[in-house]
Amino acid sequence: MSDDINLKDMDNEEILELMQEDLYDGYAEEIEEEVNELLSRDMTPYELLTTGLVAGMDVVGKDFRDGILFVPEVLMAAKAMKAGMAILRPLLAETGAPKVGTVVIGTVKGDIHDIGKNLVSMMLEGAGFEVINIGINNSVEQFMAAINEHKPEILGMSALLTTTMPYMRVVIDHLKEVGIRKDIIVLVGGAPLNAAFAEDIEADAYCRDAAVAVETAKKLMAIRRGEL
Repeated sequence: MSDDINLKDMDNEEILELMQEDLYDGYAEEIEEEVNELLSRDMTPYELLTTGLVAGMDVVGKDFRDGILFVPEVLMAAKAMKAGMAILRPLLAETGAPKVGTVVIGTVKGDIHDIGKNLVSMMLEGAGFEVINIGINNSVEQFMAAINEHKPEILGMSALLTTTMPYMRVVIDHLKEVGIRKDIIVLVGGAPLNAAFAEDIEADAYCRDAAVAVETAKKLMAIRRGEL
């Protein structure tokens, strides 16, 4: 924290405002200090998450969607958010704070691209989701193992190659076969995909970028809960 800013002299609202600015600028150390300061003032981990980190990442997501921020800046913001989450996560688990939902996300079999998927993962985490990122080159069996272990509301699949896109259908068909397709929201993304392809393979939505993925995940979860 720079010398001219003393957190002790600031009220909670000012620190939350500063936290959003520091998130936007990708300042991980400052985020850690701000999180610890607010926790020392007995702010609940959940309130801190929603009014500080999630609110800050909402702004990052909007500016990314509108072309004001680009991938490197968003990755910096997500890294700063992760630093704050590292402190909050165990506390949130202890207090049984509500989470928006659980997401299992991975790149499909035959595909080793992961920058976009990782960005989506970080943005979803920044929006309050619990995210299980199972990495690249995932078979049906690997997706199913993660689904059976973590019981997610959402499955996210990514592909960057036209040759690996059809594997998404294989996974969705398997979800149908084992009778759980209706229980899981399936989101797909990746450069060669489009909405028509998503509809054809019977995914719930195509997400063209990380900001859209977060908006779509939130919206579909709200519909599922009967809030919309």
